[in-house]
Amino acid sequence: MRKMFRHIIITVLLGIIIIGGCQNSNSVDMDGNNVKKVLFLHHSTGQIIWRGENNLISKIKGRLGFRGAVEKWFGVYNKNSGKKYDISEMAYPSRDPYGWKNYPFDYYNIWVKHGDTDYYMEQPTLKILAPQYDMIIFKHCFPVSKIVFDGTPDVDSERRMIENYKLQYNELKKEMHKYKTTLFLLWTPPALTEQATNPEAAAAATDFSEWIVREWDQPGDNIFIWDFRSLETKGGDYILPEYATGERDSHPSHLLAGKTYPLFCKRIVDVLEGRGDVESVMGE
Repeated sequence: MRKMFRHIIITVLLGIIIIGGCQNSNSVDMDGNNVKKVLFLHHSTGQIIWRGENNLISKIKGRLGFRGAVEKWFGVYNKNSGKKYDISEMAYPSRDPYGWKNYPFDYYNIWVKHGDTDYYMEQPTLKILAPQYDMIIFKHCFPVSKIVFDGTPDVDSERRMIENYKLQYNELKKEMHKYKTTLFLLWTPPALTEQATNPEAAAAATDFSEWIVREWDQPGDNIFIWDFRSLETKGGDYILPEYATGERDSHPSHLLAGKTYPLFCKRIVDVLEGRGDVESVMGE
């Protein structure tokens, strides 16, 4: 009974979101201005950049519903530019019932393997999300860089092999290309601290990130990149010590969050305003 009640509540809430999104996407406000709706899908690393800081006070403020730094930035930008960019965020996939995983396999699993359905394990697929939003931003958390090297490449495997990642990314590209009126912005994979990985895995994760930027991404389509990894590594294979929460905690530090959230915002604006293929992939 409890599980059934929870499912009913989730269904109703998602229905409200969908109706609201369908009404507001590509809509106009009371002054007749076009409103662009942007959705940021993330877990903990993304949440820190969204807040623009990483400390106890910011966590408490976030739980109390205070606006994060990215929201505030867009509030100022909208006021100064006359634009109407409505940005929101969502923990995706949700911890319950899917599990706290947002790696290449998981986006492939939800958006591609089950892309012909509205929901998979209560997670909305692109069939639901894309019509609601002008831009969808998504990312992976830093364990994506815990690369392993043994196994047979398999697009349906959760094993964190570069070969699997590339297979899954190529399928994701095909799926996103189906939704031509929606822009997609992907973060490059966050790095680990030097103490939390090994040189071989770190180098492989960097190579994968460079493959995304230089080969996988194609000019002229609806997919764009924000090169977060290069911002936190400064061209190396590890997140810089001052940019990490701790020696073995690869979450962004207060310093990194404060430095990068404006670049994230600028990259979003560049893509929305048609400069995504010509401006810096780091938002600089």
